[in-house]
Amino acid sequence: MPKISVVRDDLFKALGRTYTQDEFDELCMEYGLELDDVTTEKAIIRKEKHLDGVEDESTEDEEVIYKVEIPANRYDLLCIEGLVRALRIFLGLDEIPTYTLSNVPKESMLKMHVKKETSAIRPFIVCAVLRGITFDEARYKSFIDLQDKLHQNICRRRTLVAIGTHDLDALQGPFTYEALSPEEISFVPLKQDKSFRADELMKFYNSDMKLKKFLHIIENSPVYPVIYDSKRTVLSLPPIINGARSAISQRTKNVFIECTATDLTKANIVLNTMVSMFSVYCERKFEVEPVEVICSNGESCVFPDLSSFDMEVPLTKITGRIGVPLDASQVTSLLTKMQLRAEEISSDKKSIIRVSVPPTRSDVLEACDVAEDVAVAYGFNNIPRTQPVLSTQGRQQPLSQLSYLIRLEIMAAGFTEVLTWILCSNEENFSMLNQKDDKTSVTVANPRSSDFEATRTSLMSGLLKTVRENNHHPKPIKIFEMGDVVLLDDTKDVGAKNSRKVAALYCNESSGYEEISGLVQRIMQIVDVPWIEDPLSGVSNGYYISASKKTEGTAFLPGREARIVMNGKQVGTLGIVHPKGLVGILQKDYALVQDCMVRYTNI
Repeated sequence: MPKISVVRDDLFKALGRTYTQDEFDELCMEYGLELDDVTTEKAIIRKEKHLDGVEDESTEDEEVIYKVEIPANRYDLLCIEGLVRALRIFLGLDEIPTYTLSNVPKESMLKMHVKKETSAIRPFIVCAVLRGITFDEARYKSFIDLQDKLHQNICRRRTLVAIGTHDLDALQGPFTYEALSPEEISFVPLKQDKSFRADELMKFYNSDMKLKKFLHIIENSPVYPVIYDSKRTVLSLPPIINGARSAISQRTKNVFIECTATDLTKANIVLNTMVSMFSVYCERKFEVEPVEVICSNGESCVFPDLSSFDMEVPLTKITGRIGVPLDASQVTSLLTKMQLRAEEISSDKKSIIRVSVPPTRSDVLEACDVAEDVAVAYGFNNIPRTQPVLSTQGRQQPLSQLSYLIRLEIMAAGFTEVLTWILCSNEENFSMLNQKDDKTSVTVANPRSSDFEATRTSLMSGLLKTVRENNHHPKPIKIFEMGDVVLLDDTKDVGAKNSRKVAALYCNESSGYEEISGLVQRIMQIVDVPWIEDPLSGVSNGYYISASKKTEGTAFLPGREARIVMNGKQVGTLGIVHPKGLVGILQKDYALVQDCMVRYTNI
């Protein structure tokens, strides 16, 4: 969950009263937040420098800082402005604000022209202007901090959306959003004195602790996104850095905001959050100047879109989910506390609540979100505890129930359960186990590591890796795992299916066939599958174990592998692991391979 740091005294001043720490903690809990920590600026610095145990001078005069944990989808609470506004409305101190666009004729609007080439790198851009804004030190810091919080949260470290804020008085519209080769782009970046070419800038920021983590987003692209004004002044090289010419400061009166993105929906949310939070400081409160964005095909759109959208929710869908018999007037009153305007309408003798969702509440999408807000405003602690009705009570799935019972029996036989990753390397699936790739595994498109590039097709490699990491454990080693493998399946809507498997491994200096075969017999006994004495008798209702005829492409030693056949179909194998498989998985630990006889079963 994201956290925001706010100065306690500034927060209380904005709320209009002073709270004790316990009182404010209680207020946060009532609104669905959490007061995570109470600290000071110097304490934060000491912690960042790992000087927690070092005594410092008196902290009596230091500003107390509250760290408040915010729900991940409440982007409107990521700054003190949004937090104060939400709490004051919740407490009934303020009305829900109405966000409006200034009445600017379309021909007089600032324009952003989008070039066709941007579709190859970062296709979307949305813009807005905050006119007549008044900054001070605290407001300016909050403005910058909100951008950072959004970049880390919904923007996914600038990969989806990058925010640029500029002093409009230092620029001349109209603006153009282009994509050019790095050699064609030159400008003075923020906090620098000399001009850099874009490709030089990438090398320059490669040693910058803050910016180097964003370079990968565009550095391998043949073209870089860039924004110019009418005089070819560079506003920004998104998502890396803004230009120095348009840098904002506390003296800035008119702020131009642009958000370039690969996701238009998230770009709109980010822009709406920025302008709705800080339009409170504009000369005309909660009024934002729109900007016309003209695409290369001639189509145009006006941003931001600050309109509310309406949704109709049956009253029963709200009260039924909460479990409290509220009437329509109570529900509308509670929704108002959560910044949602609501009114009751009637339809076929049913009470319907029409909810108007403002641009700040992008987290409200469905009826369940409305019900959640009603529950928060009502107070979760005020909702009576009830026992679920038997017909709706959750029950264990049959497969999970069977897995649990088999797991208990295997543990009773002296085996220790292990849990391994469902992702593994492609080599561990096949070549390390002396098997050919049968193209049944699901591969990960962009794996962060070669160790997690595919889904496992058996549990064997996981058990062998467990032995590898515990090779100093006294023998015998008796372990098992029950879990899912994932296999490609064209008949499924997702192209793959999960299959529940159980595997057991016995590792010792002497043979342990009886350990594994006895475990197979016990598993079959508890699932009520009878043993077939004579496989040639024609009886098919049961199971038997027969020698495998495979001589190559198998994980087991030829002649030391057996099939487990049930109802005429092979359902598992058991045998001695092939030395090539041991060497591959155990990373050439020849002493372990030589000293251990490994018995394995897979059902």
